[in-house]
Amino acid sequence: MRVHNFSPGPAVLPLEVLEQAQGELLDWKGGGMSVMEISHRSKAFMDVAAEAETDLRDLLVIPANYKVLFLQGGASAQFSLVPMNLGQARSTADYVNTGHWSERAIAEARRYCRVLIAGDAGGDYSRTPPQSELQFSDGAAYVHYTPNETISGVEFQYVPRTRGAPLVADMSSSILSQPLDVSQFGLIYAGAQKNIGPSGLTVVIVRDDLIGHARPETPKVFDYRAVADNQSMLNTPPTFAWYMAGLVFKWLKRGGGLEATAARNRIKAEALYAAIDASQLYENSVAKDARSRMNVTFTLNAPDLDAAFLAEAAGAGLQGLKGHRVLGGMRASLYNAMPLSGVEALIAFMREFERRHG
Repeated sequence: MRVHNFSPGPAVLPLEVLEQAQGELLDWKGGGMSVMEISHRSKAFMDVAAEAETDLRDLLVIPANYKVLFLQGGASAQFSLVPMNLGQARSTADYVNTGHWSERAIAEARRYCRVLIAGDAGGDYSRTPPQSELQFSDGAAYVHYTPNETISGVEFQYVPRTRGAPLVADMSSSILSQPLDVSQFGLIYAGAQKNIGPSGLTVVIVRDDLIGHARPETPKVFDYRAVADNQSMLNTPPTFAWYMAGLVFKWLKRGGGLEATAARNRIKAEALYAAIDASQLYENSVAKDARSRMNVTFTLNAPDLDAAFLAEAAGAGLQGLKGHRVLGGMRASLYNAMPLSGVEALIAFMREFERRHG
């Protein structure tokens, strides 16, 4: 029996996508072998790759002057590859710090360029800084921020306006969750394992004028220009993850695209936050104007009940609710593939648990 999987990533995938992949696993399109077994240079897989890119471009309405790259290494690799491709050794880059993943990106970027902190949520990272707090440097190579922080559960409700510097966004946990004006960004990157597909794949969407400037020591396989010129096949790509991403893109299109997806995500998040706010046992400490739609964090006002909550939730088929080790507590990730029925089951469990233990 399948459970409701609230894990932050690798995360829940659409059931119909998994079933399609299962049906095609041994014999893909009558070829007598799995899609994992065919050459990435074959016409068959080239068609898979091209169709996936087309569908992603359709979903996000990606302008023609942006390249779409399908890379390995996870989003964390981009913490290095962004400064290697967009900045030189003496360049300055502005970073907005709103939590764990922002901190990770900042620490890595400091190995390659001068980093200035343009804004800092600080403290327990329970908010996002407003535009009025952001202070950008003159001549920055780029500005980097993390629209959604999975660990603390904070999300920007606006796109920062820079002083002309290209805006770079780590959208690993929010990409494809709602419509997006890609033209506001110079570069977007996202690990696949939350809203796109299985782990092992990272999508990079980068404006044409920002590629071709990698510093000389950048390995060729990490040079955005070289990757783009070779249609993301400079080396053997993660073919199965790419194929799975393509299935997810089609699932999103069948479901009404990103407008419909955003509406479903809003309903799920609002229902769970409302249940937390109405409770005497559970609490969410994030400022209401910065609450994440994708990662809902909460604590129990009696921490000694944490172990019982997790054990009983698992027994009820609700998995992946333990908060990150950095913050503790609980976290329910409500990515696109989490159905409303899963959220309703979680709310019902939380209310029953409070009735018995509150």
